Amino acid sequence: MPDILLPIIALLSGFTLLIWSADKFTENGVKIANIFKISPFIIGIIILGFGTSIPEILISALAAIKGNTGLSIGNAVGSNIFNISLILGISAIISPINIQWDILKKEWLFLMITTLCAGFLLYDYRLDFKDGLILSSLLVLFFAYIFKQAKNKTHHNFDEFKHNINKNQIKKTQIILIISLTILVSSAELIAWGGVEVAKIFGISDLIIGLSIIALGTSLPELAVSISSVLKKQYTMVVGNIIGSNIFNTIAVLAIPGLIHPSDVPIEVINRDYPLMLLLTILLFVISYKFSKKHIINRFGGFFLVGIFSLYMYQLL
Repeated sequence: MPDILLPIIALLSGFTLLIWSADKFTENGVKIANIFKISPFIIGIIILGFGTSIPEILISALAAIKGNTGLSIGNAVGSNIFNISLILGISAIISPINIQWDILKKEWLFLMITTLCAGFLLYDYRLDFKDGLILSSLLVLFFAYIFKQAKNKTHHNFDEFKHNINKNQIKKTQIILIISLTILVSSAELIAWGGVEVAKIFGISDLIIGLSIIALGTSLPELAVSISSVLKKQYTMVVGNIIGSNIFNTIAVLAIPGLIHPSDVPIEVINRDYPLMLLLTILLFVISYKFSKKHIINRFGGFFLVGIFSLYMYQLL
């Protein structure tokens, strides 16, 4: 029992610090973006989508460096499953979510393409350096697309993040941003270490730990942002944050183990986890698209997504 006490403390402490630091990093990153007149579109996709994906990126990198590629792959795939089934599902249960057609037509399409590309690369049960480079190139294309879309001032307007900041607050904001990023890195290290140690003690594979405990922990920032956005009726941000986060998970987080520590892909990922990730990506469009002008994820759709998540967890654990 004493052997497991320290890893559990590390996990709990890591998750607590991760949630706090991710929230502060996102909040102050948005302030910096507004100070320097960065467009609302980039704020939504880069600051929020990328900001809430930083824990996944850091944990994946740290796990890959230590040779725990199963944890890295499980973290990437598991987080995508959590984001759509659990986070979007809970958000829709709280309040039906209106979705802009542009999001379904552009951002969702890019997510679908990256998901299919990732599946094609994983299909040979191997994630190597070449695969990591291909995924990284998609990340570059995504950034190019974002900056092109940023020229459209009407694209993704997140009014609640328009802060009026006095120039004297800029230095304070920058300091908090640096501190929160430092804590974010440290908490990711704690979670990665604690997760691996717990897995060893109970004889659980790195993949299962990555798909469950780590994926849930690193998805908490997305959950916090999404619930807050729903309560403020900022529905565009809910879907934008989830789609943006899933894109980063697919082409950044999944690329890391290939670039750092090429290895075989567990057969369960291809036979069980990736098909569900692909199915949920398709369902995101199916339950959103309506033939009328308004595209809405209603509460029934929310319960349906949470139901899929529950069945997946039951099968996994």
